[in-house]
Amino acid sequence: MSKPAVNLPDDPAALKAMIAELQAENAKITATLRVHDQLVQALRLRIAKLQKLAFGKSSEKIEREIEQLELALEDLLVAVAEDDDAPIDEGQDEPASDESSAPALRRRPRVSDATLRERHELDPGTCCPDCGGDLRVVGEDVSELLDMIAAQMKVVQIARIKKSCRRCEKMVQEPAPSRPIPGSMAGPNLLAHVLVSKFDDHLPLYRQHEIFERMGADIPESTLVGWCGRAMKTLSPLIERIEADIMGSDLLHADDTPIRVLDRSRRDKGLGKGVKQGRIWAYVRDQRPWAGGAPPGAVYRFAPDWKEEHVLSHLADAHGILQADGYKGYAKLYAPEPGGVPRLREAACWAHLRRDFHDFWTSTKSEIAREALDRIGKLYDIERDINGQPADVRHAARQRLSQPKVVSFFAWSEQQLLRIPGKSDLAKAFRYGLSREDAFSLFLTDGRVAIDNNPAERALRPIGIGRKNWLFAGAYTGAETLARAMTVIETAKLNGLDPQAYLADILDRIHDHKVNRLDELLPWNWVPLTAAHSKAA
Repeated sequence: MSKPAVNLPDDPAALKAMIAELQAENAKITATLRVHDQLVQALRLRIAKLQKLAFGKSSEKIEREIEQLELALEDLLVAVAEDDDAPIDEGQDEPASDESSAPALRRRPRVSDATLRERHELDPGTCCPDCGGDLRVVGEDVSELLDMIAAQMKVVQIARIKKSCRRCEKMVQEPAPSRPIPGSMAGPNLLAHVLVSKFDDHLPLYRQHEIFERMGADIPESTLVGWCGRAMKTLSPLIERIEADIMGSDLLHADDTPIRVLDRSRRDKGLGKGVKQGRIWAYVRDQRPWAGGAPPGAVYRFAPDWKEEHVLSHLADAHGILQADGYKGYAKLYAPEPGGVPRLREAACWAHLRRDFHDFWTSTKSEIAREALDRIGKLYDIERDINGQPADVRHAARQRLSQPKVVSFFAWSEQQLLRIPGKSDLAKAFRYGLSREDAFSLFLTDGRVAIDNNPAERALRPIGIGRKNWLFAGAYTGAETLARAMTVIETAKLNGLDPQAYLADILDRIHDHKVNRLDELLPWNWVPLTAAHSKAA
């Protein structure tokens, strides 16, 4: 810390001693910051490596390590920011994703144009402070300060006025409006907030209870539990329609991820023994990359284990194309039926194959793995240029540009297997690709098919985020509720909706909505009640 100038001594020797002391202090601070910076970079590299490994057999263990490292990195960055006295430069543009050295927290916050704006004017008055002359406006300098309005609870009193007829003494009163949960005092906006906080922001109900208490509302956890369950029951007809519509598609992305579930039958076995590992499957329809007409959506299904019977049940009525990884449980779905034609055709994921080569190259710097990455990268270069184009345009471009590269890649792969050890991970990657050559080539013959399964992998990211907060689901039924809640919330998000605003509107009107017009409330058809009234007027 520098000393005030008024306290500086006149003695040159004392000044030199003070300068030397400051230089030593500055060197110490610089060394500390350098160590912090090196640790930050090391943590980032470790996290990046683990994230690429998170799809392997030991993914659960790796994910727990990632969570701990991310927490450590966050704490370290906060400590570095606390010691930084320089004015913060939030900048104007976001650093490129490939710049590993880009400083954290140096992107200017983005605020939607729809965000409430409050104008504070600092007017110098009407008279010049020097000569007293009249001032005229010649312009203004406007800067922005991002602030937040704290959430507030409110009690809506519904007063039903009773009136009697002066002539016949008939009592007249408006009927009580329907409620999202009959007999409950939970309003639609509050219920939507609780659902989104629990199933999208992954905030457990006991934490929500504490937050509401600070806002002046003591809502017992048992009440919040009841609200969630009954609200999900209210939304069930809508969720069933979403599931039927998405699962009836002729092109689906599929993927799964582990989820730990509390097994109450084994709670007496000791610490850590009462938790079993289940699976959450995600089935995604996303036709936006080829300008398809069907809206995007995601369906989540829970299963207590990883047996093939679950995917066979989930996809019992599915026809068309399934884009997924190499999970053996899908094999029966691709088998030819009595007519000789399979019910589902397999589309493989080039990102999954690329990941295998990347992991080997990262650990060994193999030139063969590097060339495999370069060859696959050229396919992705073509895909970036045709993303969002109609299916026929994508098909034509792939036939002209991608097909020769794919044929060359697999011919080259067969040659490399003769040069490398057969039991190496690199050989396994080549054999994985060659054994599914038809599945990896399907995207060349159908412009609707994606080059990879990233839509399904993206759909499962919220599960990974949630695991950091709730660690495990309370029971199989709880995991099933989680899957159904994510179906409606993630589908709303895929259609560009604010899930809280959407659920609040749906919960407010679903009981009074005609059953034969329930499709009007699906995320891709939804019009807010206020907008619907304005349009009708």
